[in-house]
Amino acid sequence: MTREQTGYADHTYRSGSAMVGGSLLLLLVLLLAGDGLLNGEGRTRWTALAGLLFLAPLIVAFSLRPAVFAGRERLRVRNPFRTITLPWAAVEDVRAGYSSEVFAAGRKYQMWAIPVSLRQRKRALRQGGGRAPANLSGPGSVFAGNHPAGPEGTYRAQADQAVAEIRTLAGRHASDEGAQGAPDVRWAYEILAPAAAGGIALLFLQLLG
Repeated sequence: MTREQTGYADHTYRSGSAMVGGSLLLLLVLLLAGDGLLNGEGRTRWTALAGLLFLAPLIVAFSLRPAVFAGRERLRVRNPFRTITLPWAAVEDVRAGYSSEVFAAGRKYQMWAIPVSLRQRKRALRQGGGRAPANLSGPGSVFAGNHPAGPEGTYRAQADQAVAEIRTLAGRHASDEGAQGAPDVRWAYEILAPAAAGGIALLFLQLLG
């Protein structure tokens, strides 16, 4: 997972491995579809085009699109098919159990861009001499840094480090005037529409066959 800091209390979290894997997979799909379009005949070309229209948005959605933006006034969670904007005052809790989650207005939202690695947690335990909080999913239970030492000499895996930072920002800015408001959830129609069109086209071509 990579983190970019663009200003005071302004962080961007992404999964580096997902971005690399998604880019390679997208390149492979583009090569295969291009070959079908250039060298195929008849229905093969239409199938290649429909497959590209179906697969490319899904690959982007699950690998390149996910990101978490933590700013002065709000947390913006960009998942494969939705973007959730949460003013800090609406954030009730941020946890990292088997997945990274943020709770707001009585609802739970998963943060796809911050994957939890149990292997990293075990490594953090070894680096920290076995010292770690007992409960990984409750308030104040996040591990302390994968590389830097955290409070009381503990060490944090990358996901736990990110969740700890987001939780700190929520506590720091929840009372700010610009951080008030209700959660806002928007669907990523720029992903859903072409993927649906490609899927329908593929089904139609299969029925014709």
